[in-house]
Amino acid sequence: MLLRFIFAGLLALCVTPATVAQDTARHRVIILTDIEADPDDTQSLVRLLLYANQIDIKAIVATTSCWKRTDVEPASVIKVIEAYGKVWANLNQHEPGFPTAAELLATVTEGRPRYGMLGVGEGEDSPGADRIIEELEAPDDRPLWISTWGGVNTLAQALYKIRKTKSAKEAKQLTSKLRVYTISDQDDSGIWIRNNFPDLFYIVSPGDDYGNATWSAINTYVQGINNTTISNGWIAKNLQQDHGALGAVYPDVAWGVEGDTPAFLSLIPNGLNAPEHPEWGGWGGRYEWYLPDFSKRKQGVSSGVPIVAETRKIWTNAIDSFQPYVDSEYGRTVKKDTTTFTSAKASLWRWRDDFQRDFAARMDWCLQPYEAANHPPVPVLGHPAAFTVSSGQTFELDASGSTDPDGDNLSFLWFLYPEAGSYQLPVAIGAENVHGVNVTAPTVSQPETLHFILKVTDKGTPSLTRYQRVIVTVVPE
Repeated sequence: MLLRFIFAGLLALCVTPATVAQDTARHRVIILTDIEADPDDTQSLVRLLLYANQIDIKAIVATTSCWKRTDVEPASVIKVIEAYGKVWANLNQHEPGFPTAAELLATVTEGRPRYGMLGVGEGEDSPGADRIIEELEAPDDRPLWISTWGGVNTLAQALYKIRKTKSAKEAKQLTSKLRVYTISDQDDSGIWIRNNFPDLFYIVSPGDDYGNATWSAINTYVQGINNTTISNGWIAKNLQQDHGALGAVYPDVAWGVEGDTPAFLSLIPNGLNAPEHPEWGGWGGRYEWYLPDFSKRKQGVSSGVPIVAETRKIWTNAIDSFQPYVDSEYGRTVKKDTTTFTSAKASLWRWRDDFQRDFAARMDWCLQPYEAANHPPVPVLGHPAAFTVSSGQTFELDASGSTDPDGDNLSFLWFLYPEAGSYQLPVAIGAENVHGVNVTAPTVSQPETLHFILKVTDKGTPSLTRYQRVIVTVVPE
């Protein structure tokens, strides 16, 4: 019997419906990109523009990095936006709200053409740094995400200027709006920011040991799984060729495909992502708040960025243990694989096929009419996304009201995401691939949270997935 659901209120992790529900307001973001240092910035920019109706892009700032120290390339950003302009009208046939190319071109600016801390201090202001300050001062209560694909010294200069020209109260109020995700440290200003602004929300896999960074899972070949969706053949077929002007400007892989994309993946509203809660996990990976110890680490790549001990807690690599579900030809359509993967990278690549297929579908939107393309399903819960039960009680998780805009058949999958909650032991679900499941709450001695993830996947081409996260707080009987 379906229990009467009670919102969790102030219980464990202060979970409220607002923190779980799908965001209705777009996340605003400023991009810092060392475009032309590596083709992957251009690749990531193509993807970003295909979500420009779902992410509020306030500025795209051409910057330097350890790989591009003395010049910036805003013209390369402009080239991609001009290609976007050629498919803009068709994109709007599939989803509303895509900004015009002219609107996006107005966001393009640049930082100082100097490396790292050489571009921070008196006389080092830039249009990019000023744009960050302008956006922080705008009458907008939404957090401002700084998605950093290269060096972060443009943000460092903005913070330097804020601290110099504002009162302590004003500076604190402005910087409290900032949310930073950097693709490792690509200049020496990242550690300066973290040391000088210890309260700043900052997601990073520090240093230059890219091989162990969570973000690198986007292009990591993982032994024991199907890696097709990051293969060159898949990229050529699904992104580059016969997909209009944006596909034509998507470059071949040189070092690693789309190494910068994780810096904005979690801002896409898909029902799973909750960017204010990096510890909950999402398309951009999962991160925990702690003081990392890198005393035994070695130099990773030849970036020249110094390895420096952290002096404060940061949002950084978190370990997931992930046992994939695989297709079954007979009987129940899915079953658990025999292999469990345990690593920080698993927190990101576990979603990789989903977000790659989503990208491929949006590339189809560049040329295809609505009727010929696929569009994501719409998961609908039959109950609140956060509720409370007592130890040993049975409750129902239901998504029978889910729909698909193309009329496609839907597949369902329910699973527990233990690392996202406080309760770490297995919880039996039964047949996970049905729209409704009955679950018996574990016996607990203190309030515990369980994060159940619903995946709804259509059978269109390419198949697309959307999610709902249900947070169940279990209290002692």
